Amino acid sequence: MSILVAFLLLWGEASQVYETQPSLWAESESLLKPSANVMLTCQARLATPDFQLFKNGVAQESVHLDSPAIKHQFLLTGDTRGRYRCRSGLFTRWSQLSKLLELTGPKSLPPPWLSMTPVSWITPGLNTTAVCRGGLLGVTFLLRREGDHEFLEMPEAQEDVEAAFPVHRAGNYSCSYRTHVAGALSEPSATVIIEELAAPPPPALMHHGESAQVLRPGNKVTLTCVAPLSGVHFQLRRGEKELLVPRSSTSPDRIFFHLNAVALGDGGHYTCRYRLRDNENAWSEDSTPVELILSDETLPAPEFTAEPPGTRVRLWCLSPLEGARFALVREDRGGRRVHRFQSPAGTEALFELHNISVADSANYSCVYVDLKPPFGGSAPSERLELRVDGELVGHQRGRARVRCPSGPPAFASLSLGV
Repeated sequence: MSILVAFLLLWGEASQVYETQPSLWAESESLLKPSANVMLTCQARLATPDFQLFKNGVAQESVHLDSPAIKHQFLLTGDTRGRYRCRSGLFTRWSQLSKLLELTGPKSLPPPWLSMTPVSWITPGLNTTAVCRGGLLGVTFLLRREGDHEFLEMPEAQEDVEAAFPVHRAGNYSCSYRTHVAGALSEPSATVIIEELAAPPPPALMHHGESAQVLRPGNKVTLTCVAPLSGVHFQLRRGEKELLVPRSSTSPDRIFFHLNAVALGDGGHYTCRYRLRDNENAWSEDSTPVELILSDETLPAPEFTAEPPGTRVRLWCLSPLEGARFALVREDRGGRRVHRFQSPAGTEALFELHNISVADSANYSCVYVDLKPPFGGSAPSERLELRVDGELVGHQRGRARVRCPSGPPAFASLSLGV
C-alpha cells in the first residue's frame, strides 16, 4: 500500500537560537503523490564534506563528500515513516542535531508550526510577521484569523520551507498548508494570540552591583535593561528625569547602564524604558522600579528586635529619625542583599516574615537612610540569625520552636549579635 508522507517539525527547542544547527526538510518528486521518491535535505550553516542522518534516534548514513558543500540530500527507501534528524561536520567535530522532522502515515497532513516575529503583539511603528513553517518543500501556506472567512494565501515556499505573513490586526491566528490546489488542507497549527497594545510592554530592569544593595558612596553599580525585542533605543530614568550615564551592550535586546561612583542622593527608584527605532514617540511602559539605597554609616545604628509568634516572625527596626527609609537586609550563602523596604511615618518599621520555612534561614539586619539632604545613612544594626528546620509552631526564650515534617522537633535560633 502506498504511504502518504506527512511532515511535522517538533519545536521543543524553538525558543533558543543555535548558530551551528543545520536545517532538515523533505522533498518529493511529485506533490500529487508525496510518497514518491522522498529526499531529505540537510543544510549546514557552513560548507562541510560531512553529513549524517538519524532515524528514530539511530544513526543511518554517514557521508563524506569529495569537496565541502552547504547541503546534502538523502534518498529514502522502504518504510519512510519515522522521526529524522541530521547533523553536519563542524571543523573537527559534528554540529548539534537538527530539529526533528517526522514522516507519518496517509490519514492526514500534520500541522505546521506558527510563530510571530519579532513579538506576538502589534503596536504603532512595529511590523509584526507571522511565520508558518512546515517540513515539506514546495507546499502552499495559508494563514487564518479567527472570525474571518477567508485565508491569507502565500505562494509555495522555497528551501526555507516557510512563509511569512504581515500581521496588522489583533486576533487569534493559525496556519495550514496544502500540497497542491486540489489537495486537502493539513491540520491547523496551534493558535497564536496577537494583542494590540497602545504602547510596547515594559522591559525588565535588574541590578548588579559590586557589593550589597545597601551601597556606600563610591560604589559601582550596573543596571541591566532587557527588552522583549531587539534593535531598540533604551533610556534610564530616576523619577521622571533621564540619566545620561555610560552604557554598553553585548546583544541587541539589552543594555548595561554603568553608575561608576554613586553618591549620597543617588538613592531612590530607577526605571528603564525603550522605543522602537522607527517611532521616536512610542516609548514603552516603564520597567518595574529597582531601588538603590545608600548609606555612609554616619548615623547611629538602629535597634533591631524580633518576635516569632506561630508561623510568622516580626522584625522591628527603630531609628531616632522620623520619616526615614528602612531596609531589611538578608545575608546568606548567596550574598548580602536588601530583602524589603519600608517608609513608615514614625520612627519604627515592622517587617513580617510569613509562613516561615527552611528557605528563610539567614542572617538579618536593618539600616535606615535620611530622605532629606544631606542624605545620611545609618550603620547596620546588630545581626539576627534565623535558623528554621520544618514548620514553625511556637517559641521559647529567643528560640522558635519548630516541628519537622518527619523526625524529631528542631529549633530556629533567634540570637541578636551573632
